[in-house]
Amino acid sequence: MRIIFTGGGSGGHIFPIIAIVREIKKIRPDFRFYYIGPKDESTVFLLSREGIKVKTILAGKIRRYGGPKAFSQNLIDILKIPIGFLQSFFYIFFLFPDLIFSKGGYGSLSVSILGWIFQVPIILHESDIAPGFTNKLISKFALEIFVSFPVKETTYFSPKKIISVGNPIRKEILAGDAQEAKKLFRLVEGKPTILILGGSQGAQRINDLILDILPQMLSNFQIIHQTGSKNFQEVEAEAKAMVKPPFEKYYHPFPFLNETELKHALKICDIVVSRAGSGSIFEVAACGKPSILIPLPEAAQNHQIKNAYLCQKLGACIVIEEENLTPGFFFEKLKYLLSKQDQLKEMSEKAKEFSQPRAAEIIAKYLVEYLIY
Repeated sequence: MRIIFTGGGSGGHIFPIIAIVREIKKIRPDFRFYYIGPKDESTVFLLSREGIKVKTILAGKIRRYGGPKAFSQNLIDILKIPIGFLQSFFYIFFLFPDLIFSKGGYGSLSVSILGWIFQVPIILHESDIAPGFTNKLISKFALEIFVSFPVKETTYFSPKKIISVGNPIRKEILAGDAQEAKKLFRLVEGKPTILILGGSQGAQRINDLILDILPQMLSNFQIIHQTGSKNFQEVEAEAKAMVKPPFEKYYHPFPFLNETELKHALKICDIVVSRAGSGSIFEVAACGKPSILIPLPEAAQNHQIKNAYLCQKLGACIVIEEENLTPGFFFEKLKYLLSKQDQLKEMSEKAKEFSQPRAAEIIAKYLVEYLIY
């Protein structure tokens, strides 16, 4: 059996695919897996390592924000769309898949439409409360639609197609070890640990926020900071210039946390500061960690803001929108939360209740049963 996975290319699409493939392999190691999507070096590396054959296509992303620069990028991307359709046509024709599983995003549009034309069964997973344009379109001809959030919060899709399972997470993320974390990150005893995540690509504005108050933060906490690869050197240089001994030993920046680093960081940290992509929310929640979510305001359909506020409504996090985010306010909020151990414990319990860590396993079993029976 051959399954084609497709998605937009960000970590929010790729890591759930990896989680599902790992679970399918436990049941049917003979299945063959392919991924068709936009070219991205980290995507190719991560998926290839899992035995997923990657086929790259051109894909156009239509930006609904920004000025002249975004407009010019949109013009270029529009020209990519027909080429991507042609590439997808040949891949699907020659691979002849038994099933297409779409995570949505601009990179999945051509694959999903052509799969429908070729009468290949299509199953969709929507990570966010507010679906983007591609998933809204694909939902019309998808057989089933798995969603991350409760059905009552998912208003766009046909209720007959929806199955609420949570967001697929890698089970390995749950296997962190506090002692390993202390050695790996050279952490000290008795000092609260903050994990800063900006999503798979990093977050410049979160980086700037942390740098603005880094000396004050290191006087109170130790920090593990995923900066994003493109921002790492700049952040590291600024941090070295402003932080003096002995406080520099409390700051641990990384361009990107691999799976091993992330699972240990999630185990040892007291609180997580993150964007509000569904992937980050569910991985953090599954580890039972309270969080401060800073939604990306430009995210399509305001999905990060909607994700974050539902998570807060369920008691698992605190939301601070960027328009209200000042260094002083953020620092005081962080200090206040870490002084309230009862509140942190309650947030941790609510996060675990919300997380649905078996999503990848449930989806994998469903796909196998659909294909075999």
